[in-house]
Amino acid sequence: MRFRHPDGTTVHLAYCTNVHPAETLDGVLTQLRDHCEPVRRRLGRDRLGIGLWLARDAAHALVTDPSALRVLRTELDRRGLEVVTLNGFPYEGFGAEKVKYRVYKPDWTDPERLEHTTALARVLTGLLPDDVTEGSISTLPLAWRTGYDEADAEKSRTALLTLAERLDALHELTGRSIRVGLEPEPGCVVETTGDAIAPLAAIAHDRIGICVDTCHLATSFEDPQTALDALTTARVPVVKTQLSAALHAEHPHLPEVREALAAFDEPRFLHQTRTATAAGLRGTDDLGAALAADALPDGAPWRAHFHVPLHAAPAAPLTSTLPVLRAALTRLVGGPHPLTRHLEVETYTWQALPPALRPRARTQLADGIAAELTLARDLLTDLGLKELP
Repeated sequence: MRFRHPDGTTVHLAYCTNVHPAETLDGVLTQLRDHCEPVRRRLGRDRLGIGLWLARDAAHALVTDPSALRVLRTELDRRGLEVVTLNGFPYEGFGAEKVKYRVYKPDWTDPERLEHTTALARVLTGLLPDDVTEGSISTLPLAWRTGYDEADAEKSRTALLTLAERLDALHELTGRSIRVGLEPEPGCVVETTGDAIAPLAAIAHDRIGICVDTCHLATSFEDPQTALDALTTARVPVVKTQLSAALHAEHPHLPEVREALAAFDEPRFLHQTRTATAAGLRGTDDLGAALAADALPDGAPWRAHFHVPLHAAPAAPLTSTLPVLRAALTRLVGGPHPLTRHLEVETYTWQALPPALRPRARTQLADGIAAELTLARDLLTDLGLKELP
């Protein structure tokens, strides 16, 4: 979906396909047919943006076989789909029964992360629509925090500088500009937008910036205005924004609230949980750990890194952080010029929701994703953006 900003630039809205992960190129082609095109049809649009997640094997096939890339591009065109952004955070196994900490490997200290991201950039230059010259890729925020030291920081910086040089060369070769954004996430070396400023300033290259995920922003209790103003002041480019909402518990000391939260404690993904105290942010690596006795102070609200559907906040006594998303979006695209032009709805946890809330069929999942995109579209038009055909 495309929108015209009042300043005349085009803002792209997509949804991320890691909600129905596929490890191979054949799997990606199937997901276009079974999931992405049905969502487009529900929206009544001739064209729908998708943020592709390409696992290692799929990316390798596309970058080593030009005919495979042509097949994918042809299928996108045939099904009324377009790609301007890729989710480069998960490397492989995102559809596994247990993902948890595995999603952070390989990190930016491992040469394979550089090679994989380079491959994604090359693939994206071949997938961009004919009238689009800029693409974006989100990536993990350097590494999980445990064991990360100064030597690792230097390895990461060197790898990202090498990536920037490769992106420059790719631009010269293809005429298409690809940018990569570190995506701050609770528990990682770069947990907040503030944590991103120093390492990105050390790189100081406009092809390497930040991907702001509004669920992660909210989980860490960051104020959107303050966070985005700090990025602007530091001249850190917002490469893309993932529109997502976290799980919010206003009164975590109440038994009924803990019972409601426990329904979201599931075995597949990490759900880092945070609370803001007078002494600073406190947290656990997972929701189950937070619910253990005395693990977290419970005199103030808790937020958990659980991407809940944008249009469907959980039932009381819980809610979502949709207001944080609204505030962030207002700052990102509601001003005289957009801070970013790539927006991506990223609710990958539909099948991790409590059983009663999960879609039971592909049709229900398509309905839900279409409803999320409709909400995002309405937020954009309320800010003065005009949807394009």
